Parts: sequence; C-alpha cells; structure tokens
Amino acid sequence: MKKLTTLAKKKLVIGALEDIKAHDIQAIDVSKVTSIFDWIVVASADSARQTKALSRHLRDPLKDAGAHIIRTEDEGGGDWVLVSAG
Repeated sequence: MKKLTTLAKKKLVIGALEDIKAHDIQAIDVSKVTSIFDWIVVASADSARQTKALSRHLRDPLKDAGAHIIRTEDEGGGDWVLVSAG
C-alpha cells in the first residue's frame, strides 16, 4: 500500500470532519515549530456525543487509507478528543 502523504492526510481529516458537521475547522502548519508533526487540525462539535462521533468518523478513513493511528486520547469523556495519525 502506498504511504499517505502529510497533505493527503490533512485533506482526508478535514473532509471527514466536514462530512459529520464539525465546525470552526482549522488546519495549522507547525512544521517550522516542531519536528514531531507537520499539521494540527482542530475542530469544534456541538456535544460530547458529536465529539465522539467525529473521532470515530476520522479514524476509519485514515486506517482505510493506510495511515497508522498512533493514539486516541480522552474519547471516553467526549469534551475533547485527540487523534494522533502519525
């Protein structure tokens, strides 16, 4: 399987967030600030339930495209969720 580029991951993430009605989506280029990752994508949801749904809806297409999900944090609470896709 072909490795997903950073920009392709960003596009996939934004598309998945838009699909499930996230709002205030921001993609922030941090490649000049840190060598750990290139982009941070931040989005808002209207409820804890939607936050959890956004996280799930994001992980599946990333996995299907060959991205490795490194970690998901605080999905249980639903106030915020961090999905690290490498």
